Amino acid sequence: MSTPHPSSQRAPRRALRRLPLNAAALLTVVVCLFPVYWMVTTALKPSTDIQSYDPRLIPGAWTLDHFRRAVGADGFALFWRNSILVTLSAVLLALLVALGAAYAVARMRWRGRRQFMLAVFIAQMAPWESLIIPIYIISRDTGMLDRLPTLTLVYFMITLPFTVVVLRGFIAGIPPELEEAAQVDGCTRGAAFRKVAFPLLAPGLMATSLFGFITAWNEFTYANFLIIKQQDSRTLPVWLSSFQSTFGTDWGATMAASTLFALPALVVFLALQRHVTAGLASGGVKG
Repeated sequence: MSTPHPSSQRAPRRALRRLPLNAAALLTVVVCLFPVYWMVTTALKPSTDIQSYDPRLIPGAWTLDHFRRAVGADGFALFWRNSILVTLSAVLLALLVALGAAYAVARMRWRGRRQFMLAVFIAQMAPWESLIIPIYIISRDTGMLDRLPTLTLVYFMITLPFTVVVLRGFIAGIPPELEEAAQVDGCTRGAAFRKVAFPLLAPGLMATSLFGFITAWNEFTYANFLIIKQQDSRTLPVWLSSFQSTFGTDWGATMAASTLFALPALVVFLALQRHVTAGLASGGVKG
C-alpha cells in the first residue's frame, strides 16, 4: 500500500493557514469597493429610489437621467478641460525636474547631497493643507489668484518630493556600469543616460506619473481657495459642488458627476498598473 507524498499532505495545511489571510484580503476588497459600487448604483437609480427609506443594494430600476443632467450642467466641458490641462502640466513638469534632481542625487557625489534628500523627505511629510494661507497670500500679492498656472505650480510642488524620492531609488537600482560601458564606447554622460538608463526607468516613471495624476486630479482645497472670482478657471472637483443648493443636494446628479470624474483616474490606473508595483518597489532600494 502506497503512502501519501509529504507534499500532498502539506498542501491542505498551507491552504488552511492561508484561509485567514484570504478572508482578510476579501474583506478589505469589499470594504474598499463598496463605496464605489454605491456611488455608481446611486447614479443609475431613479430619484424616487434614492430618496426611499428602504435602500436596496441592487436597484430595481435603472436610468441615465442623472448622467444626462451632469453632462448638461453648466461648465462641465470647460472644467473638464481645465482639470486635464492643469493635471498633465503639473505631472510633466514634476517628472522633468525630478528626473534631473534624482539623477544628481543617485549618480553624483556632491556636498550637501544628504541634506538635500533630508529636505525632500521633510517636504514630502509636510501637510500641504497647512500651506494654504501662505500660498493664498503670496498668490494674492503677486496677482496670481484666479489663474490656472497658479494651480499648476501648486500641484507641481505637491507631487515633486514623492517623484524625486521614487526616481532616485529607481536610478540607484540601475547598475552604473551600463552607463560607464556606453561612455567607453564614445557616449557622453548625458547620452549614456539617455540611451541606456532612461529606457529602464519606465516602471518608475509610470508609478510617479500615476501618483501625480491622481493627486492633482482629485485635489479640491487649493482649487477652491485660489480660484475665487474667475469661475471659468475652476476644475472638476470644485464643479462637483454645483449640485448643491439651498434646496438640498441632487444626489443622483452628484453621484453621476462623481462617477464621470473618477473615470479618467481609473483609466490611467488600469493603463499603468503593470508598472506601478515595480516602480514603487524600485524606489525603495538604497542609493
